[in-house]
Amino acid sequence: MSVHLQMSLFDSAEASPLRLRSLAALRRTELSDGAWIDLLPGWLTGSDALFEDLAEHVPWRAERRKMYDNVVSVPRLLAFYREDEPLPHPVLAAAREALGAHYAEELGEPFTTAGLCLYRDGRDSVAWHGDRLGRGSSHDTMVAILSIGEPRPLLLRPRYGDAPHVRLPLGHGDLVVMGGSCQRTWDHAIPKTARGAGPRISIQFRPHNVG
Repeated sequence: MSVHLQMSLFDSAEASPLRLRSLAALRRTELSDGAWIDLLPGWLTGSDALFEDLAEHVPWRAERRKMYDNVVSVPRLLAFYREDEPLPHPVLAAAREALGAHYAEELGEPFTTAGLCLYRDGRDSVAWHGDRLGRGSSHDTMVAILSIGEPRPLLLRPRYGDAPHVRLPLGHGDLVVMGGSCQRTWDHAIPKTARGAGPRISIQFRPHNVG
């Protein structure tokens, strides 16, 4: 996989070692209907080096899905690691372990799976949705997203009511955790953009049977 990344001046392999910062700096924002998000910009330093490694070595796949009466290409590349599969880089295993330890009391179970999405440019996207497959449709849960590569905005909006929308430009090692009722009562999306957008990889950590 050959994807060109414009290195960040603040997160180059030469300037910063590949290292996870403390999760103590997470800051929570309460949304509506029992939903919340935790945000930690730059959780992973040196993340551009990880981007290059994953872009080159993860077995990315393109998918096609039925939408109404047509079969369309999914506008991003995908990879998925089940709970019994080793993750493609040691720092991702360390990230999953750190998240599990930090949220152990609140979540009550570990993060087990990892889904990866590669957004190659501004034409790649994900439509409005919630992770409502499995237990996410009926129970409070968490989805933690580590973003590396060029920033792209993650948008959140309530499924019902008129609470303000949220816009989070995520990239270069930023972490966001969506918790409480967020998957049931809010939707999120990565929109297409006509502006020049570099590649981004999203790593989503989820508990068992949340997808």
